[in-house]
Amino acid sequence: MKNKQAGFSLVELVVVIVVVGLLAVAALPRFLDVTDEAKKASIEGVAGGFATGVLSARAQWEAEARPSETINNERYNFVNYDGVDFWLTRSEDSSGNATTFRDGYPRALKQGNVGFPTDLTPEHCVALMENLLQNPPKVDTEGSTGEKKNVKYIAQAVIDGDNESCIYIQQEGGTKHQFEYELNTGRVTVTLQ
Repeated sequence: MKNKQAGFSLVELVVVIVVVGLLAVAALPRFLDVTDEAKKASIEGVAGGFATGVLSARAQWEAEARPSETINNERYNFVNYDGVDFWLTRSEDSSGNATTFRDGYPRALKQGNVGFPTDLTPEHCVALMENLLQNPPKVDTEGSTGEKKNVKYIAQAVIDGDNESCIYIQQEGGTKHQFEYELNTGRVTVTLQ
């Protein structure tokens, strides 16, 4: 009796290798696209959480009958949201003159005896993200000398005339996706690049 060996022929092996190669070529671009889509979904999720925090702080202020504090004859809005005191925007100064802001949107942290901030700074924007979100991603300022390890967002303060915004730029994977918090209106918008 002869033992007959069974196996694949060289032609069959080449065909399998070619088919696997074609599948890999077709799947690779889709895998790369999934990574980019995940980064987009990530910033949209963070921006959505931030917008929820902004609106929740405003709702807390409304529920507490719009608390304010008078400093040097000027009334400033504030609220304690989730254990953190925030200065809020105001639509009128004490003379009744309209500002460019709507009432009740977070502007900065209210800390100790430090008065209402006159100018928006990148540090205010960092503090807003760190305190409005339950589990915020690591955020820092662009010019910070601190450790940049694991920084997910860079915060910038933009003042354009009477309009003020915090811009948060995603740092993951070289993307420049960003979202903007407009302090004048409380609006949060995402820009995908």
